[in-house]
Amino acid sequence: MSILIKPLVTEKQTAITEKMPNRFGFHVSPSANKIEIKKAVEAMYNVTVVKVNTANYSGKRKSRYTKSGIINGKTAAYKKAIVTLKEGEVIDFFSNI
Repeated sequence: MSILIKPLVTEKQTAITEKMPNRFGFHVSPSANKIEIKKAVEAMYNVTVVKVNTANYSGKRKSRYTKSGIINGKTAAYKKAIVTLKEGEVIDFFSNI
């Protein structure tokens, strides 16, 4: 299983990246540690990682009302990593589109 699942491209993460241009977010494997995340980002994007911060998010309970009754469910749990790069280095997520 891959360590990096996908980059975070949300409004909140974009605002953080605009404020601090060397900080990027990723959804990562729940079993990955900071050292593995650092090596994976450096190998995939050819950059130097200075710091890695991680956060585990549990799934939220959701319910919706339908004709057939109430449907209960849960959103998926995930682990997020905020990666700080060396000053002046940038990752372009949209370069190969």
